[in-house]
Amino acid sequence: MNKTALVPIADGSEEIESVTIIDVLRRANVEVTVASVHEHKTITASRRTRITADALLQDCVEHDYDLIALPGGMPGARNLSDCALLIDRLRKQRDAGFWYAAICAAPAVALAPHGLLDGVAATGHAGFREALPDQSRVDERVVVDRNCITSQGPGSALEFALELVARVCGEDVRDQVAAPMMLP
Repeated sequence: MNKTALVPIADGSEEIESVTIIDVLRRANVEVTVASVHEHKTITASRRTRITADALLQDCVEHDYDLIALPGGMPGARNLSDCALLIDRLRKQRDAGFWYAAICAAPAVALAPHGLLDGVAATGHAGFREALPDQSRVDERVVVDRNCITSQGPGSALEFALELVARVCGEDVRDQVAAPMMLP
């Protein structure tokens, strides 16, 4: 059975992070569902790139996923945070012990205010780190603590996405995905 991932997007989501998460997970043969938190499938990302989701979030929240991964960007992270349906689904994900992840502004803006980082070491974009409840690992590019994975921003998006693959599919699959990417 294939692994599954939900990648919620919103107007203002960061393009590099969104597409990198989606692309790398799909290279690992993860069934990725890109879901808009709005009433429209096509969002305008933070740098005016248009991204069309596979579905609306409201049509996806009843499914179980091995991973839910949030891109950052502003106001994208705020739009994700304001979606009660998404926050409820993330709480269920966490409580069930499944992976949940966020990058850039999303850890501080979409997870922390809703208690989703309480007792969890995390990192995020330097401009938002002060809002993270545990400051012990904020200088790391990618942090894994319990069933939560966080990362700093566009510059760490590839490392983050490969870590998502490692956690959901295993180290061997991560290595298979990374090899043709010509990483150092």
